[in-house]
Parts: sequence; structure tokens; C-alpha cells
Amino acid sequence: MIYWHIFLAFFIPGIVGYGGGPASIPLVENEVVDRYGWMTVPEFSEVLAIGNALPGPIATKMAGYIGYEQGGILGAVVGIIATVAPSLILMIFLLGLLLRYKDSPKVKRMTNYIRPIIAILLGVMTFNFFFNAYIDTGITQTIFLIVVSYLLLEKWKVHPAYVITASLAYGGFFL
Repeated sequence: MIYWHIFLAFFIPGIVGYGGGPASIPLVENEVVDRYGWMTVPEFSEVLAIGNALPGPIATKMAGYIGYEQGGILGAVVGIIATVAPSLILMIFLLGLLLRYKDSPKVKRMTNYIRPIIAILLGVMTFNFFFNAYIDTGITQTIFLIVVSYLLLEKWKVHPAYVITASLAYGGFFL
């Protein structure tokens, strides 16, 4: 039964997570943390941080890791297949339809309507991560990490993988 749950936990966000990995992350969090209780929010945020630091699509890395944690190697395979399957199915069956209507004003309008919803989902997830960081590490450490990360990313244009790695090292050393 665990393999079916792993499959559903990643297949459903893959179907409704229009926009790829970043759009499906809050949906995966809902499944993994709230629905099945496999992880806490801080644990999920750590998996997300490690997944962001590694090359490749974030959703498949998270599915592989979480699937492995819950069901071993077969769980990792099931999680990855469940993450990739919605896109694969849609590409096979709907490619002709998409090519025919890709320039349609209705399709473009639909895409424009979905973007704010994705932004809200990512904002809620960010707030939850901030709130849990504040509870676990305190306001001083949290604000310090936010300010330093922002400066490194936006002002000095440091690659996000280096910022995440430095944050992990900082957390391991000071926290």
C-alpha cells in the first residue's frame, strides 16, 4: 500500500501542478507533510534545499528521495515514475492538440490566469518555511540568513547552489 501512496503523492501534484517543479512543490508538500505525515515542514524544507542545490529537475529529485525514505529503492522508482508520468502522458496524447491551439488567445489567457495562483502557492509555502525557521532558530538567525542570502543572490549574483551550501554549512556549524 505504501507504493500506491507514494505514487499518488507525486502523481497528483504532477497532474495539477501546471508550471513544472516550482508550481508543484507546494502540492507535494501538502501530500507529504499534511496528508501522509511522512515529514514535518522543517524536514521538507531541508529536502527542498538539498534538491535545489543539486543539478536537474527539483520534482524528480524530491520524489526519489522521499520515495526512498518511505519505500526503499522501489519507493524511489515509484516516486520518480509518478512525477514524470503526467507530463509523459500529456505529451503523448495531447501534443497534437497543444500544437494546434498553442497560439490561441484563450489558451494564453488561461496561462495568465494560472500564474497568480502559482505565485500565491509559493508565497504560502515561503511563509510556512519562514514561520518554522523563526520557531526553530529564532528571529535573529532567521533574519540574518534572509538578509545575507538576499545580498548574495541579488546584489553579488552568487549562484543559488553556493548560497544553499553556505546556509547548510552555517546551520550545521552555528545551529
